[in-house]
Amino acid sequence: MMSLLGRPDVDAGEVFVNFNQNITSLAVATSGGYSLYSLGSVDSTLDKIYHTKSDELFLIERLFESSLVAIVSQRAPRKLKVCHFKKQSEICNYSYANTILAVKLNRERLIVCLEESLYIHNIQDMKVVHTIRDTPCNPQGLCALSSSSEHCYLAYPGSVTAGEVQIFDAINLHAKTMIPAHDTPLAALAFSPSGTEIATASERGTVIRVFSSQDGSRLFELRRGLKRCVSIVSLSFSTCAEYLVSSSNTETVHIFRLDRSATETAEGHGGKQSSDDWMGYSFFRFLSKTVTSYLPTQVTDVFSQGRAFASVTLPEAGVRRMCAITTIQKQLRLLIASQDGYLYVYSIPTVEGAESQLIKRHDLRLEDHYAMDIKVDSPQTLGLNSGVSIGGAAGVPPGGAGAGAATGGATGGGSDGKAAAPLSGGGGGDKPGGSYASAVKGDEPAGPSSASSA
Repeated sequence: MMSLLGRPDVDAGEVFVNFNQNITSLAVATSGGYSLYSLGSVDSTLDKIYHTKSDELFLIERLFESSLVAIVSQRAPRKLKVCHFKKQSEICNYSYANTILAVKLNRERLIVCLEESLYIHNIQDMKVVHTIRDTPCNPQGLCALSSSSEHCYLAYPGSVTAGEVQIFDAINLHAKTMIPAHDTPLAALAFSPSGTEIATASERGTVIRVFSSQDGSRLFELRRGLKRCVSIVSLSFSTCAEYLVSSSNTETVHIFRLDRSATETAEGHGGKQSSDDWMGYSFFRFLSKTVTSYLPTQVTDVFSQGRAFASVTLPEAGVRRMCAITTIQKQLRLLIASQDGYLYVYSIPTVEGAESQLIKRHDLRLEDHYAMDIKVDSPQTLGLNSGVSIGGAAGVPPGGAGAGAATGGATGGGSDGKAAAPLSGGGGGDKPGGSYASAVKGDEPAGPSSASSA
């Protein structure tokens, strides 16, 4: 979700934190390696799934609850490694012409974001199926991929001067729509779990908007604050899609409730309502129309914007935090993973304006100190030759064509100049691609395949 390249806090020993697509696990990378945690019992304990020593990472993405992880190290920022962590194996690696700024996954596609291009891989065999070239300069690697296979959309900035959002259909490989979301450049993007809605924030950071990703219509406008502009760091829909949470460079995390029933009621009153409800609604419409007709547009916008349903104030400003809302053991929880090494677990109030209660604070550094150390005796590849170069990176064999060949014009080939074997295949055993196919589908049981005490 976030690139740490060029970040001074990496050198200062901060950790990289990232939730998977359906908020069931947390990836934590430090200078000594990375760990994966299950969030199923996070109210009381943080269960470690996996730990290994590795080069210092600045990107790690896990595919849902599967064994598939995509990693990029600080030592080789142009190289993407796709690994099967339970089998302690590297599936493949791809090299690109420039630094990888972001990697996004779902069960259909793997997206690699460079500063001025996007590569779309078919995750079933890791072939590049399309390249979006000459995108507006995107030094932060800002992009979002829907976790839904049905609405598999990719979003990225369409301008460097305004907050335009380009929506691209990553399955049918064509542009879907362009949304003029903000006057100033984009700072954050997030799809709803279904992929049918997208939330946006600009560099100003005061207003968050939610649009339909299918037709670009505006659905919600939410005000984070009035007093100061901030840098939005994290923007995320809840897994139930009823809430939106944002964090910034301040100490406050805002929770917004997306009241779709109110929107539907406002749009059409065909449903049954009491006379009191109807009179209240009619009076509100009359009052709002009367008042706003005498006020400037900027002021009327403030009246119409939703406010935070709840908020959380953390001890310190200036710390990057990733936030998510999910259901843990039938209870809605706010999870805040901070790059100073803590995971906070809060309750979500049922009444607007009530306080979110801190349930647990996990020290990720302490958890990582007692990590299991996975010993890899003989690393293996699973169904694909390593060393594929894409987009004119150094080492591409002249005229080479293989798993990296892109329909959008990128070139690539295996390290030996031969086409790579397909990754998709039968269900396991020693068949080429079987383990990879199982990893993508998530058919394997949870937990590490083997471990020894650190």
